[in-house]
Amino acid sequence: MAHTLFLFLTSFSFIFSSFPPLSLANTDPSDVQALEVMYNALNNPTELKGWKIGGGDPCGDSWKGITCEGSAVVSIDLSGLGLHGTLGYLLSDLMSLRKLDLSGNKIHDTIPYQLPPNLTSLNLAGNNLTGNLPYSIALMVSLDYLNVSNNALSMSISDVFANHSRLDTLDLSFNKFSGDLPPSFGSLSSLSSLFLQKNQLTGSLNVLDGLPLDNLNVANNNFSGWIPHELKSIDNFIYNGNSFNDGPAPPSPESTLSPPSDSHKRNHHSGSGSHNKTQGSNDQNSDDDKGTSAGAIVGIVLGSVLVFSVVLVALVFCIRKLKGKEKGARTSNGSLPPGIINVTPQMQEQRVKSAAVITDLKPRPPAENVTMDRMAIKSGSVKQMRSPITSTSYTVATLQSATNSFSQEFIIGEGSLGRVYRAEFPNGKVMAVKKIDNAALSLQEEDNFLEAISNMSRLRHPNVVTLAGYCAEHGQRLLIYEYIGNGNLHDMLHFTEDSSKALPWNARVRIALGTARALEYLHEVCLPSVVHRNFKSANILLDEELNPHLSDCGLASLTPNTERQVSSTQMVGSFGYSAPEFALSGVYTVKSDVYSFGVVMLELLTGRKPLDSSRARAEQSLVRWATPQLHDIDALSKMVDPCLNGMYPAKSLSRFADIIALCVQPEPEFRPPMSEVVQALVRLVQRASVVKRRPSDESGFVHKTPDHESIDMSF
Repeated sequence: MAHTLFLFLTSFSFIFSSFPPLSLANTDPSDVQALEVMYNALNNPTELKGWKIGGGDPCGDSWKGITCEGSAVVSIDLSGLGLHGTLGYLLSDLMSLRKLDLSGNKIHDTIPYQLPPNLTSLNLAGNNLTGNLPYSIALMVSLDYLNVSNNALSMSISDVFANHSRLDTLDLSFNKFSGDLPPSFGSLSSLSSLFLQKNQLTGSLNVLDGLPLDNLNVANNNFSGWIPHELKSIDNFIYNGNSFNDGPAPPSPESTLSPPSDSHKRNHHSGSGSHNKTQGSNDQNSDDDKGTSAGAIVGIVLGSVLVFSVVLVALVFCIRKLKGKEKGARTSNGSLPPGIINVTPQMQEQRVKSAAVITDLKPRPPAENVTMDRMAIKSGSVKQMRSPITSTSYTVATLQSATNSFSQEFIIGEGSLGRVYRAEFPNGKVMAVKKIDNAALSLQEEDNFLEAISNMSRLRHPNVVTLAGYCAEHGQRLLIYEYIGNGNLHDMLHFTEDSSKALPWNARVRIALGTARALEYLHEVCLPSVVHRNFKSANILLDEELNPHLSDCGLASLTPNTERQVSSTQMVGSFGYSAPEFALSGVYTVKSDVYSFGVVMLELLTGRKPLDSSRARAEQSLVRWATPQLHDIDALSKMVDPCLNGMYPAKSLSRFADIIALCVQPEPEFRPPMSEVVQALVRLVQRASVVKRRPSDESGFVHKTPDHESIDMSF
């Protein structure tokens, strides 16, 4: 009996030990939350077996496509499942994730700006993704495989590959990329396969020269110039459907300056036959080389002496001539004559500092790579060469006809640079024309104007007003933009007399999110960053669906002359958005834009103007009045725009206020980057959506007043 019992217990313990322990539900909480957000963003697809929101355990419950090591999610493979929706906003929390494969689905929208930072393999091929490669790819230094082919990605390929020495395969084919190849391609020292076919890429392939490529496909683009010699030796090189020059390419500068060394050869690309032939030639000519080496050395020495003598004579001549000019320029008492300024070392240092500030703030082409974007130092000053202009050139006559000779009834706005007119063209197209006052810019600033045109024409984002064209003739300078026909946010908030047309809370949050995305694009996607410098509610245009479009992007380099008399209304309107550091020192950075964005969020929250002299003295400055109350729930409910009639989610309001408090901090370094602001606003919207799908749990979501029933808010 005892023996039988022992066998039973032994068998039972063996069987029990074969089951996984029940305590394995220990997936890292950050991974769980990131996957739940992704699941929600993909519209909770039934194809993802085991996935759920709330109480799930991806590793312990074996969610479809999820591979774990311990409690960490290390691989997500959801390829070919026909998934719809977007990728969510928390992918960057998947710190242990090494492989992400979502290829062959129907995922849309842009690639999230924040991606898992430690990926070695990223495959998003065969979806409906738009936009560009996010800047966060620059930080993913462990990548060895990146595939975003067969999407609708556009603009210039982001220059984000400088630190990707491990990348082996890069596939950007079958998209809508344009512009030149980014310079950072030249840093891909391990790249063996590059696929760029079926895009709209231009320029040359020179940046690829020297890469260890085995497979290269650049077919059906708009490449031109000569194909580098080294690329022609690649085993699998496809280049049809371009405009390359015919005939043999000229020798590269390196080959004309120094003989090739073994360290520069790529033997794995050269055929064995050619290699043996070269070796045979070297053996055959070795005796001749020995015989002529002594003569060559003597010739080199004599030539060097001759060149040195000529240079020395020329130098002495230039010094004497320079001294003669300097002596002639001075008067008898040693002073400089009128009109000639003696540049002291202090003045020179200040000039360099000023040039550096201008260079930093001046927007340069961020959305497309520009062939002439180079800094040239000439005569001690910094000069930027203008890149090609891609927007349409209009004549003054055409614009006069479209605006009835810029008549009063066509005016739709006015800013510090001039008035904005509605333009109606014969083909029925309606545009907005900004006519820059001659008093705002001098004729000597023509180069600055054309440089700004070149930069602005490359900005491409759904929340940024597109520059469609320009005019620069007969001393006139005009900008032609897409027409956004529903007015601007400032007027919508402050001059709408009909309370029924007041912006509802969900529309206000969408406007904040859209404009945050626009600033995020300017600050963190454009290379280099574009500082707006004039961010305010009047520059946020609204379309018929109340989607926001940020205007005047890239106009920072066309700041009006200080002598110009700007109306007091315009000055006060802009001043209320200015960050403290700008008011005190004139320094303006991306963090100053963040502050201005916080002020606009305050406008959306309270319905008040940034500066309002009609109010009591303590309430005239919106930021000073509102900031101390942002974390006080009772005070916050009293600050809300009365036009909302209490119809807003209380928790959403509180989180909205938290974001404002971060943005309007006095110290620039403590303000968040716009990517974090975007993530916070997306979380705010998605949390509200989750609550909406669970109507049984409405506590804290709907603000209740004695006069109103609970209101189910939708975003």
